[in-house]
Amino acid sequence: YSSNCNKGIKRKSKDENRQKIDELVFEWFTQQRAKQIPISDPILQEKARQTAEQLGYTSETFKASNGWLEKFRNRHAISFRTINGESASVDNSTVEEWTQRLSTILDGFDENDVFNADETGLCYRATPDRSLVLSKEECKGGKKSKERLTVLLCSNLTGTEKLKPVVIGKSQRPRCFKNITTSKLPVTWLSN
Repeated sequence: YSSNCNKGIKRKSKDENRQKIDELVFEWFTQQRAKQIPISDPILQEKARQTAEQLGYTSETFKASNGWLEKFRNRHAISFRTINGESASVDNSTVEEWTQRLSTILDGFDENDVFNADETGLCYRATPDRSLVLSKEECKGGKKSKERLTVLLCSNLTGTEKLKPVVIGKSQRPRCFKNITTSKLPVTWLSN
């Protein structure tokens, strides 16, 4: 047995070669995320295939399968999340500059005389995106309602004066307002 042993000869194991793919793909992934570029599972798998090809693998010797992807994501604690907002596109120096500028502008006014107004959408017929279901039940959803109202809220800086909210809907006189005087509502009703 000892005479057949290849002493002193180092062979690169399959695992060492695959570790190189893993390292290069993870390095690429972190670079893309640093630039706020969204990466999906298929994009990550394709990058792994390209990297493997550059290292001499063929499509037969390395497949960036779903199993490979799951293990890669687990090794590097990568999860799939919804991208929220546009905070990544905001220049922090511009925000700081504007904050300083705004405070100098507001110095000449009483806090009770400075107001802020903002509008938001109210999707009054929206249903949840997720649901509890029985294990063997298929989770199907229906068509989502896009009906909405626009609500405008306004208050002074101290919060001591809140203006009557403005609600904007489609109909000038909705059926639900039958026998109701709109001027007596706790909101100002407008239509578009």
